[in-house]
Amino acid sequence: MKRYYSYENFRNDTCKLISEVKTFEAEAIVAVARGGLTLAHCMAEGLDIRDVQSIRTELYDKECKREELSLFGECSLKYAKRVLIVDDIADSGETLNFIMNYLRKDFPAIEFKSSALFYKKTSIYEPDFWINEADIWIEFFWEKDFI
Repeated sequence: MKRYYSYENFRNDTCKLISEVKTFEAEAIVAVARGGLTLAHCMAEGLDIRDVQSIRTELYDKECKREELSLFGECSLKYAKRVLIVDDIADSGETLNFIMNYLRKDFPAIEFKSSALFYKKTSIYEPDFWINEADIWIEFFWEKDFI
């Protein structure tokens, strides 16, 4: 079973998420590519944050989960004190868990918080900020509307 997630839903939920994370006062955003890129850009606009970076991970090929997570890229966060990590969904939670541990190890002086549009209760990692609970596969508009 799948659920289509439209631009209208995305816009409304992104506004809610922006409102929730404002109190964190992030100085930079790290998008988890690819799923978090669209959301990170919109959140950066809403929060007026110019320092937007990305880390690319690969855990899924379409809907099939890989044996292990691959991480690509580095972040330059030497001037930030608070950084928001942005992904579209905490599905298994492995990606966000891995990235949060990786960044906290590399940048111990920085406070990191995570955010996502969707969180599955079966996830091993719960984001600090999330909007929707999911129990089925989410098909985001950016995955379907431009094919």
